[in-house]
Amino acid sequence: MKKLILLFSLFLAPAFSYKENQKINQNFSSNNTSHKRLKRDWIWNRMHIREEIDSPLPHHVGKLTSSVGNKNAMYIIEGESANTIFKVQGYDGDIYAFERLDREKKAEYELTAHIIDRRNNRSLEPPSKFIIKVSDINDNAPIFVQKIFNGSVPEMSRLGTSVTKVTAEDADDPTVAGHATVTYQIIKGNEYFTVDDSGVISTARADLDRESQSAYEIIVKAKDALGLTGESSTATVIIRLTDINDNFPVFKHPSFHFRVPENISVGGEVGRVKVEDIDEPQHRNTKYSFVRGDYRDTFEIIANPFTNEGIIRPKKPLDFEKVAEYRFDIEATDHNVNPAYYKPGGSRSISTITIEVTDVDEPPVFTKLSYEFKVRENDPEIKTLGSVWAHDPDAAKRKIRFARRRASPNGDYVRVSDSGIIQLPKPLDREFSSLYNITVAAQEILEDGRLSDRESHAQVHVIVTDENDNAPELVYPEEPRVCENAAPGKVIIRISATDKDEISPGGFFTYSLTTEDSNFSLTENPDNTANITVKDGQFNRELAKIHYLPVIISDNGNPELSSTNTLVISVCKCNEKGDFTFCEERAKQVGVSVQALVAIFICIFTIIVIALLILLRKRHKKDLSGLRRNVAEIHEQLVTYDEEGGGEMDTTSYDVSVLNSVRKNGIKPEVVPSAYAQVQKPPGNTTSGAGEMEMMIEVKKDEADNDRDLLPYDTLHIYGYEGAESIAESLSSLESGSSDSDIDYDFLNDWGPRFKMLAELYGSEPNEDFVY
Repeated sequence: MKKLILLFSLFLAPAFSYKENQKINQNFSSNNTSHKRLKRDWIWNRMHIREEIDSPLPHHVGKLTSSVGNKNAMYIIEGESANTIFKVQGYDGDIYAFERLDREKKAEYELTAHIIDRRNNRSLEPPSKFIIKVSDINDNAPIFVQKIFNGSVPEMSRLGTSVTKVTAEDADDPTVAGHATVTYQIIKGNEYFTVDDSGVISTARADLDRESQSAYEIIVKAKDALGLTGESSTATVIIRLTDINDNFPVFKHPSFHFRVPENISVGGEVGRVKVEDIDEPQHRNTKYSFVRGDYRDTFEIIANPFTNEGIIRPKKPLDFEKVAEYRFDIEATDHNVNPAYYKPGGSRSISTITIEVTDVDEPPVFTKLSYEFKVRENDPEIKTLGSVWAHDPDAAKRKIRFARRRASPNGDYVRVSDSGIIQLPKPLDREFSSLYNITVAAQEILEDGRLSDRESHAQVHVIVTDENDNAPELVYPEEPRVCENAAPGKVIIRISATDKDEISPGGFFTYSLTTEDSNFSLTENPDNTANITVKDGQFNRELAKIHYLPVIISDNGNPELSSTNTLVISVCKCNEKGDFTFCEERAKQVGVSVQALVAIFICIFTIIVIALLILLRKRHKKDLSGLRRNVAEIHEQLVTYDEEGGGEMDTTSYDVSVLNSVRKNGIKPEVVPSAYAQVQKPPGNTTSGAGEMEMMIEVKKDEADNDRDLLPYDTLHIYGYEGAESIAESLSSLESGSSDSDIDYDFLNDWGPRFKMLAELYGSEPNEDFVY
């Protein structure tokens, strides 16, 4: 290979030499032919200075040089830290640093150099930029990126399993070999974990058990081994062991004892057994099983997924009188434990369970949960169907009393006696209900004769067998019609029947007509139906537009029953194709239910009663007014009239008897005697009107007191002239004001409020004015 490279160089060297000589000759030729000014360039390289120099300040950095050959040239620098940290000697271009530099703070500085004529400050060359780079020394210890690191690893992991990684950084220049090299070392916890040069922490042993110690705190040191000072830093790493299923459950007690009443429900909780599993809850999968004892069919043990407890439940009812105590052994294990992590102590834990059953007062127990009886419908001779039986399961063996609780259908159709006998108060009808159900309750009779509050129930089902007691009935079709020109044998309609009784598989109906004298015939079909057909044809609509055809339907039951049903057939006009063109509308039969009829009768009866009450009330009022004259007649005699009349002797105009004095059979208001009774009449001039006047006044008083709708009758009526022959003289108010009569009318004030107006009229002073 070396010979090949040498041979290649020998071939290429003359070629390169020839090209360089040709290029120099071209430049020389160009310079000879051109008299242009050559550009003068700055002459320097990138400057470097080492950080943290221990020698006295200032420190020489470098020198600015230019190809300008002017003795008056002066150097000037500008830019970052110019004339502060860095200064230049203007005459020779030397640059000095007047502060100690730290690369970790700033690695390089960018400055601009100028060259000017000191005499006129004219720039001799364009400005140029240059960089001062600070060189690194290994003067920094590595620093961890955080003070505390966290990691985790499953317990019982294999040796060398990676846990976590720590990182420390060195501020020195990583491009300088060895300046930023970091090494790690565990100074606490190195017996459990190791760390490599990249900072990866791994397990140092394979038996790290979370149940023994769940967390470890180790200290890792980061060191710059090549540094002059050998400084280092430390960080704390917290490592937690995550749990795995590596422990079996263990019973907390070698035996458990429970007491439970015998009436505990199936599936109820007898008690709980507790185990200890030191794994975390997500890794606790305890399974319980029976290992000794013959009670697996009596109890079951279910693990609670949240508490890991074993819940003991009965699978069937307990009976203190049969078994008073149960004893068996159970086992707790976890099938999910990895066999690789088995620990001393075994994979099974066994405990003895004792369940003591206590006696309670139990309700009676029926010999069967349900009873079934069959009875023929409408059989009056069957009164007793059978009986139900229950006994007291306790040692007291009390007597039992039975009672009915619920019935379906609701009603007094099936009864049960105190001794449990099932009775029928009346025959049952299968068509009403084919099945009668009742719930029978059994209660114990206590020593003091009271019934226990605990009871048990049994269902009694009474099945009613069918008897042929209902005749078949026609299923009425939808308005059968026939053309008036129908041909003989034309099928008009197919009819069928129904029977409320139970139809046996071999049951059938028989159809027939009551008479053969019609233009219809009947033909039976094999499917329990029949066809109504035209016998002779040619119906006459002028004679009959509707035909009523009686049909007899019989069954083959025992006994055989039949019924006669009327089929209404309309005769219609038809076209040549046999389509109906015109049929009379038959009056639709509107059926009314029994309930509607009852409601109608009740309404009619209520209306009649109300009418009678109103009539009796009016009759009663009429009777009350029979003792007096008609109100219109009385008012007719008291109204104002203008003619004078013939006085007292004129009896044709009005009945003067009603104006006679009431003194003979007179009314004496309260204690004061009536002054009007003192007026004397001639002895032989008595009339029969005094009693009527008294009765009329009393009736009017009663009406005014009791009937608020009537107007009061104490209003003033004016009379023009009564006549000369009246013993009471004139009653006219026109003359009473100027009369010289010495009669004192103040007694009217004692007659009550009805005569108040008259008392004010006749008892007032003559000079008082009254306006009406």
